[in-house]
Amino acid sequence: MIVVVGNIKGGVGKTMLAVNIAAALAQDSQDVLLIDGDEQASAAMFARVRAEREGLATTYTTIQLQGAAIRQQMLHLMRKYDRIVIDVGGRESGSLRAALTIADAILIPFQPRSVDLWTGRQMGALLIEARHVNEKLQAFGILNLADPRGSDNVDAGEALTMMVGIKPLPQLVGRRKAFPNAFSRGLSVLEDSKDPKAVRDILCLVDALYAELGNSQQYAAHRKAG
Repeated sequence: MIVVVGNIKGGVGKTMLAVNIAAALAQDSQDVLLIDGDEQASAAMFARVRAEREGLATTYTTIQLQGAAIRQQMLHLMRKYDRIVIDVGGRESGSLRAALTIADAILIPFQPRSVDLWTGRQMGALLIEARHVNEKLQAFGILNLADPRGSDNVDAGEALTMMVGIKPLPQLVGRRKAFPNAFSRGLSVLEDSKDPKAVRDILCLVDALYAELGNSQQYAAHRKAG
């Protein structure tokens, strides 16, 4: 199962989601791969920080691939890994296009802001092109960095339902300090679980995503999140 986390708009928290999704999947499988396809290489830097921590088990593998290499290497990688998460840059890039040609799904994070949601139409057009090559490609939108209160989340959720070719997930991921705090230390929020709400956000997201993809396996979101 190959899932891309990406958006042509930067600053939507895609790398934060990608590393935490990979960590959540790795709780249940020993064969998880995270591909950093972003020129900024944030996921790779995260992996280096993580590797420098003493006594921390490696729960998934991280590699860097960009552009056409993502597609070219995938046939080999699919034989080795059960689940692959691809983090691609916040713009329309060769890496994003290559990833869409081989992925089962793309998870598109949006902040609940109009300027972020405007990219939905552009993403929809890109998905139409990709589906000419990859008919199985599914697309899901998720509100990320959501506000703790106010009407913006509701308004943004309604905007998500209007995006052609992108199915909104009912879950949202909040704007929580636990995410950047854990990330800066090379940890997922599941490992640095000082904020149970952040843990629940990720586990519920993974449950919802893989349920949509027809994977009957559950990730015990409610039990682990408490």
